[in-house]
Amino acid sequence: MRVLIVDDSRVVRRSLAQQLAGNYEVREEGDGEAAWQTLVLDQTIKAVISDVQMPKLNGYELLERVRASKLRRLQQLPFIFLSGEESEAERCRARTLGVSDFIAKAAGNSELLSRLKNLLALSEAREDLENGREQMVQDPRSGLFTRKYLEVQAAQALSHSARHHVEASAIIIGFDHFPALVERLGPAAASEVANRFARMLADKVRQEDSLGHFGEGQLAIVAPGTAIDFCRAFAERVREAVEISRLSVDEEMIAVTVSIGIASVPKDAVDSAASLLDLAGQRMRLAMAAGGNRTEAGDLRPLAQAISLNRALELLAAGRREPVQPHAAALARQLLPLLRLIDEELDLALPLAELERRLREQNVTDAS
Repeated sequence: MRVLIVDDSRVVRRSLAQQLAGNYEVREEGDGEAAWQTLVLDQTIKAVISDVQMPKLNGYELLERVRASKLRRLQQLPFIFLSGEESEAERCRARTLGVSDFIAKAAGNSELLSRLKNLLALSEAREDLENGREQMVQDPRSGLFTRKYLEVQAAQALSHSARHHVEASAIIIGFDHFPALVERLGPAAASEVANRFARMLADKVRQEDSLGHFGEGQLAIVAPGTAIDFCRAFAERVREAVEISRLSVDEEMIAVTVSIGIASVPKDAVDSAASLLDLAGQRMRLAMAAGGNRTEAGDLRPLAQAISLNRALELLAAGRREPVQPHAAALARQLLPLLRLIDEELDLALPLAELERRLREQNVTDAS
């Protein structure tokens, strides 16, 4: 386990690092601001040992930031103050801010290791208790199936597929840039955004399908007896619906997109339910890495890129110009008859000849 030591004294840092050597991996910072940046970026840190009086950001201010963070791992991180000659009022302030323990700077090696071990054990027990929720069939907040239960459903779908020679598919839907949404809104509000879409999706899946959680900001659908082409068409409808949607969270309008991965047997050579779900998850991550807001189904032919006028208007109404811009010329060609009628009826003298000329030039450019 990695422990962060924060103290403006290099001598103190070195002394503590030597005491922890052989039991923990150590990272050091000389001020509270640098420590804060390290804690946000380094997810492997499991505990903090910090001095109180430091430059840029003192121990109290660092502790306050950690406990007020929207990241759950920081809210519950064991945080130890190096105790000096602070008053009882200062100790009371530290407890109010959420300090885990105090250790005297002159404490011996055994006391330091014992305190740290106990705090880490308590933290691990708390984490195990929270993770134990996954053992339940349904998530108590969303009412959706848990990942473990989805694996059971996927195993049954694979068995049915093998016996009856039919297809079975898995769809993984991930919200693009979900960690940034968590940091912006906080874990509870970000989860509520995902759960609202999940409830919408629950009304669209078939009765024989299973919808549940796959990971943070990720949903999964196990679809027995369903061909991959049908799943991809359904996934595209879901992706498009999310793209033009808007949700109000604390009086703020939130726009999100999703990336979707699909895997199916017998097309994909997988040997277990977990492998089927994991392959769909890998394809979802590939879709995210390629820019997000797309569907990835392996080596199937790419989906047609053209969009309809209705779809273009929906995207523009939702404030999403980027997906429409590449199709502007094709959409203008479709609109020319309507523009001529509007020009004649309203006597507007629109520059339609110039528009047609530019569209012809665009055709030549595209052809070359």
